[in-house]
Amino acid sequence: MLNSTPTYASFRSIGAYVPQRVLSNSDLETMVDTTDEWIVKRTGIRERRIAADDEHTSDMGAKAALLAIDRSGLAKEDIDLVVCATVTPDYFNMPSTACVISSKIGIRDVQAFDISAACSGFVYLLSIAKAFIESGMKKNVLIIGAEKFSSIVDYTDRSTCILFGDGAGAAVISATQNKDEAIIDIHASADGSYADFLVTPAPGAIYPASQKVIDEGLNFVQMKGNETFKLAVKTLTNDVLHILEKNHINSADIPHFVPHQANYRIIKAVGDALKMRDDQVVLTVGKYGNTSAASIPMALNEIFESGRLKKGELMLLDTFGGGLTWASALLPFAGESK
Repeated sequence: MLNSTPTYASFRSIGAYVPQRVLSNSDLETMVDTTDEWIVKRTGIRERRIAADDEHTSDMGAKAALLAIDRSGLAKEDIDLVVCATVTPDYFNMPSTACVISSKIGIRDVQAFDISAACSGFVYLLSIAKAFIESGMKKNVLIIGAEKFSSIVDYTDRSTCILFGDGAGAAVISATQNKDEAIIDIHASADGSYADFLVTPAPGAIYPASQKVIDEGLNFVQMKGNETFKLAVKTLTNDVLHILEKNHINSADIPHFVPHQANYRIIKAVGDALKMRDDQVVLTVGKYGNTSAASIPMALNEIFESGRLKKGELMLLDTFGGGLTWASALLPFAGESK
């Protein structure tokens, strides 16, 4: 007789890695026309981590991945899918950073690929892992958000160089038949008509590698800051209200609201609109800046390692990034508390 018990996807473990080098606001004062006071007031960022020259996106992702696997209680041989979200891959389009990470951590003969959803990447990965597991195709999925954003930042552009940092986060998503452990819901969407709000123009099919790309700085990230800010606040708030209403959950009952760590003013505006208490909102933007796809797993790792994240507690993730993309997720922490 066939087993009729449904299979769910559960968030089994979290891990992260941050580089050693700290780039403070006072350091940036010597590089561009800015001040610590201005940066803190506008963004809430005080410092960010920068990878070493010989430390690549895959290196950071591999360290976070090994920690997540170790905390999951699984062996590497139990992982049957590896997916990495990044906009700063080791190589231009191939091989994927997921393939490189798999090799570095000793995972062989397992499906691996990258996705590009910018800052929304980690929550996009959750939706992919959930679909693979609940369809029965995979049992233990390793998802990684890793960025060496310093490799695409123009450190003469004060509007962008103050925002971004490097780092990685990873999680193991596993099959379970315990509905109390299941990922409750994920919303993920996009609108490409706003693609020019946040873009790295080259190299690509439009601007292949050339002297022009170097001379015009087309290989660096470009951002329409004010427009992105306004749209982010509106979109993030509406998306969270929708997922909470759909699942009949009150914002006051969320122990851990984990927004994308892009800008404190955005986080504050969204938190206020949702009537979140300060103790509910997870904040790491001050010491890590915006680490794109690594932002949310790094923040989750922060509350896990501090002992704040307990088994069974509900997490609300909310993110917005280039594409434009956005996503939110409701899920309990199914791993063991630290």
